[in-house]
Amino acid sequence: MRTATVTTGTGTHRQIVRIGPHTLVADQPVTEGGEDAGPAPHEWILAALGACTSMTVKMYAVRKGWPLVSVEVSVAGDHIDGALVLTRHVAFIGELTDEQRVRLLDIANRCPVHRSLSGPIRIDTLLVSRVPAR
Repeated sequence: MRTATVTTGTGTHRQIVRIGPHTLVADQPVTEGGEDAGPAPHEWILAALGACTSMTVKMYAVRKGWPLVSVEVSVAGDHIDGALVLTRHVAFIGELTDEQRVRLLDIANRCPVHRSLSGPIRIDTLLVSRVPAR
């Protein structure tokens, strides 16, 4: 996994996210005091789960030679009773049998991000001292 480096951007909440050659923006919605220049941090979790689900299912179907044309994943999230609750809707587009659809749904639940979010997560935080540039 490549390292994500995040630095403070302009505005109240905007953050610049760099992962490998990619530069992305995180922000908060206007209703939360941001400028809505990019997804909010929790929305990145939703996107990660959706992207991983779609990729994993498509790779499996291609390997099996199944007629899956595309996968559409919608992920919503909310905080309920102190827990992050994710609701994922998955649609398989293609001439698939009922058995293939059931198997693909099982594979969706095995995508690496799903497993990471469902399993134990440990966050180790280390303080790094930086001297501001003059």
